[in-house]
Amino acid sequence: MASQAPNIPEFSVSELAQSVRRTLEDRFSLVRVRGELSGFKVYGSGHAYFDLKDADAVLAGVMWKGNFQRLGFRPEDGLEVIATGKLSGYPKSSRYQLVVERMEVAGVGALLKQIEERRRRLEAEGLFDRAAKPQRPFLPAHIGIVTSPQGAVIRDILHRLRDRFPRRVSLWPVPVQGDGAAARIAAAINGFNAMPDGARPDLLIVARGGGSIEDLMAFNEEIVVRAAAASRIPLISAVGHETDTTLIDFASALRAPTPTAAAELAVPVRADLLETLADLGLRAQRAERRTRLLRAERLQAMAARLPRPQAIAGLARQRLDDAGERLPRALMARARLLGARLAAAGGRLTPRLLAHHLARERALLASPRVTPNPALLRARLSAARASLAAGFRLAEGLSPQSVLARGFTLVRLPDGAIARHAADAGAAPQLRIVFADGEVVARPATVATARSQPAAEPPPGGPQGQLF
Repeated sequence: MASQAPNIPEFSVSELAQSVRRTLEDRFSLVRVRGELSGFKVYGSGHAYFDLKDADAVLAGVMWKGNFQRLGFRPEDGLEVIATGKLSGYPKSSRYQLVVERMEVAGVGALLKQIEERRRRLEAEGLFDRAAKPQRPFLPAHIGIVTSPQGAVIRDILHRLRDRFPRRVSLWPVPVQGDGAAARIAAAINGFNAMPDGARPDLLIVARGGGSIEDLMAFNEEIVVRAAAASRIPLISAVGHETDTTLIDFASALRAPTPTAAAELAVPVRADLLETLADLGLRAQRAERRTRLLRAERLQAMAARLPRPQAIAGLARQRLDDAGERLPRALMARARLLGARLAAAGGRLTPRLLAHHLARERALLASPRVTPNPALLRARLSAARASLAAGFRLAEGLSPQSVLARGFTLVRLPDGAIARHAADAGAAPQLRIVFADGEVVARPATVATARSQPAAEPPPGGPQGQLF
């Protein structure tokens, strides 16, 4: 029996695969698929490949580079998302796949769960230890700001710094959301830290205005959190509004509820500092004045307890007067003693005794039993001369003439006796005053006036008056 040709169109493999692809794209040109990401991978071309799965099925997915760069979060395995795109086929592997144009997290709860798991992991590494963070300077000279150059954030920060305490500001412009924003923010933080000394800021502010959790995802990325934790410059995070919390807030040295509040935390109010400085200056002046007055009072009290100079010198003056009173008597006693010693020495130095000693020495020399020794004779002669010179010096020291040469006088009565008392001198009709170079005859006054009244000075140009 002859075979009949089938009435079915014949396709090549490629034609059939392309037909299936067109059918899928026409039938499912725009779909929204909810599923969990699995095997997410970004190739060197920038395209992302992954699987969407649930409990019963798996759907391959692809997202081209342009759409992937516009994502506001970083997809990870296990994250539940809603992907919007069209269904298409891949003829080479006879697979159908979802070409995703947009992707969003399937509910805030899933995204927050992802952020919370990342926070716990980074906290376990010690990245959020505030005790290890550098201390914020009281008045930084140079402030670095990491934010977008457009928008109200940078204007608010600069305006508040200018109002409180103008400082030098360096801006590192970065995108604050979208793909690549996290890498740019981390690079800015690292770049400020890599600056040399003198150019490096004293304080960093990383700021962004408010937004949804997806808009703030760049500040939850691990690369940004690690850069903030490793910053050697004190860093203030000011991302979102007061109720917004991102992971960079935990890694920074200080968190500000708003960008404006970050500027307030960065610098004090200059007017307040000037007022405080003026107040401290006044307090220092008052303290110095009180201290000076207190020390003056203490000095006066100590001075009042000190004895008066007259009292201190009074005893010395009395001793001086007493010594002056006893000095003439002591001089006279010394003169008498010297006279006695001189008389005794004069008796021992009589010419007859010297002649006797000389005759004896000549006899010894004339004796034939003695052989003269010139050296011995010279030595004995020198010794005798020295002894004789010493005797003469002693006689001169004991002589009354040497005492008179030092300014003293000797008072003799008319009979030649020495007047030893004032009463004897006052009773004599005249006295002979013996000086070193001669004598003067004088008539004494009464005994009462001899010690208490000084001698009257002669009138200018008049004759010499009486000595006593």
